[in-house]
Amino acid sequence: MLHALFLPDQNLEDFSFAIVTSMPKQRNIAGEQEECLDENAPSPEFKFDLNFSYNEWNNNPGISTHKRIRTSENGNSSADVLSENKPQDADYSLVSSLSDELESLIFAKFPRSEHWKLCFVHKRSLALLKTGELYKIRREINFQEPSIFMFASGESTWCAFDQKFNSRIKLPILPSDPCFSAGDKESICAGTNLLVSGREIDGLVIYRYELAMNKWLKGPSMISPRCLFASATCGTFAYVAGGMGATVRNEVFNSAEKYNPDSQIWEPLPRMKRKRKLCAGIYMDDKFYVIGGRNEDGELTCGEYLDEARNIWVLIPDMLKDDPVQTSHSPPLLAVVKNELYSIESSTNKLKVYLKKSNTWKALGVVPVRADCNRGWGVAFKSLGDKLLVIGAAAGLSAGNCMAIYTYCPGDDESGELQWRRIDSGRNRLSHFILNCSVMVA
Repeated sequence: MLHALFLPDQNLEDFSFAIVTSMPKQRNIAGEQEECLDENAPSPEFKFDLNFSYNEWNNNPGISTHKRIRTSENGNSSADVLSENKPQDADYSLVSSLSDELESLIFAKFPRSEHWKLCFVHKRSLALLKTGELYKIRREINFQEPSIFMFASGESTWCAFDQKFNSRIKLPILPSDPCFSAGDKESICAGTNLLVSGREIDGLVIYRYELAMNKWLKGPSMISPRCLFASATCGTFAYVAGGMGATVRNEVFNSAEKYNPDSQIWEPLPRMKRKRKLCAGIYMDDKFYVIGGRNEDGELTCGEYLDEARNIWVLIPDMLKDDPVQTSHSPPLLAVVKNELYSIESSTNKLKVYLKKSNTWKALGVVPVRADCNRGWGVAFKSLGDKLLVIGAAAGLSAGNCMAIYTYCPGDDESGELQWRRIDSGRNRLSHFILNCSVMVA
């Protein structure tokens, strides 16, 4: 049980506490502490402190004063009293137990990269992680943060990064057959599920990574299994549309589906106006858009969006009419930040913004990665909160074979030039060719 010590009759501005517990000293292969979801794990010596601002908790009754406490599950604890007196042994007559509800709220505000530490607090905190209850609480109190899930060329496992790329965790190896491992894959996040679609020897399948369990599971399959499709996330739901089947005819689809991670069920959506594969999906203006791609007749410059209120798709002609057409190019590189649509023109490395009223694009400048090297393939272009995230081979001077990571916050360029911020990947020395990348908000 965690305890907190508070002084009466003081004007509280913030409070803090420290957990003193244990953990293995070993680090994983990436030099990071891996998340531990094993309640029977050994407990070598270790301690850490975590501080919290009271302003974030001022809606919770019963908190009115300010102290720091060190405590452990076995009850051996001491308090550092913030007063003129030197710290003494704790007076347990003044120590009150945190309620389970308040304790859960505190745990929910731990950064995602620190969740592995909760495995060593007590069984209830471990259960909060394993059951996924912690992420439900985070969703309810609107305290969620993005994590970047990435699969780079030459790697055998997926990696998860925090939004500042300070922390990397290697996911368990995906238990697929060699055909799936070597083939093309699509990925999308829905709630705390990372869905990866690809082709096994017996056909198209989906594997899902359950964040709470730190485990890969198979399925559920789409109503119409497909590859090379468009996808987008809204809240906890995932949307997919278009693509092609695994039959001998390689039929191009115009069907669409919606995935609910709570029920783990795919729901059918209305069919699009156009069949298309190698298209891109976004969510903007509370609508699911599918843009570009190609079908049996060639390249498509139109887009369309799903009007869920009327249950129909609305066509937008010539949405990509200004993009130079390249053979064997990637799907359009699109991302939405602050409800504005941005694209990277893979032939010129230009960043452009979509002007909704005129159905045209405005060039903003050049991105600091080489999208033109492989016709757009191998570049990750995503929204990361209020920033654009781009990962790939660095432009300009050679940076070797390692990935370059940049972010850009639209609207921050007072000088008129794009202010790209490079994130030093440090020891995260992955290949610059990114096969799959998805952002999970949990």
